[in-house]
Amino acid sequence: MEQQENRVVLRGTVAEEATLSHQVHGIAFYRFPLAVPRLSGREDRLNILCPHTAPEDPLPQAGAFVEVRGEVRSFNNRSGVGNRLVITVLARELLPSAEEPCNQVVLGGVLCKPPVLRRTPLGRDICDLLLAVNRRYRRADYLPCIAWGGLALQCSRLQTGDPLWLDGRLQSRTYLKTVGEATQERTAFEISITSIDPPGAQEERGWEESLGK
Repeated sequence: MEQQENRVVLRGTVAEEATLSHQVHGIAFYRFPLAVPRLSGREDRLNILCPHTAPEDPLPQAGAFVEVRGEVRSFNNRSGVGNRLVITVLARELLPSAEEPCNQVVLGGVLCKPPVLRRTPLGRDICDLLLAVNRRYRRADYLPCIAWGGLALQCSRLQTGDPLWLDGRLQSRTYLKTVGEATQERTAFEISITSIDPPGAQEERGWEESLGK
């Protein structure tokens, strides 16, 4: 299975202390929320999963401003509690930073469901997509994406199995869900698409250029 493109760079504030998530092959993985501000003044709270391979190294502290470079990951939640599809960012690099906030994602994969075009009450077009991005070792991440306006119309013409390369940002969105007689507030995560490219365009213009450097 060919590995496809999956890169993310985030710069924001550690919103809570890191807590132990799980261990795999003797490596402890810690989870913490990262608050990344938007230009609108709102912020996205994104789940970061970081391996802690050197116990003597300190974990990121709440309030620290950091840069995270890694990959967007998904897994199916079979517990019946919370969202069925859980989206996290696996940190490959985690460093203190003094640069401006950043939220940029580059993905390359294939559509695994037909695009869904809809319209807001104010008449703006939205297109929902589900992108499958291969990992190594016969696994894949299934990542929900959303496009707006003219880009939504362009994405709506794609078909299942079509390749798609995109730039975007990872965003969080709260909503209310009725479970039995109770109403629960939940958070959904999705990639808001800012541009799409034909296959191979990302390699031609380079990763550093895609980050605006």
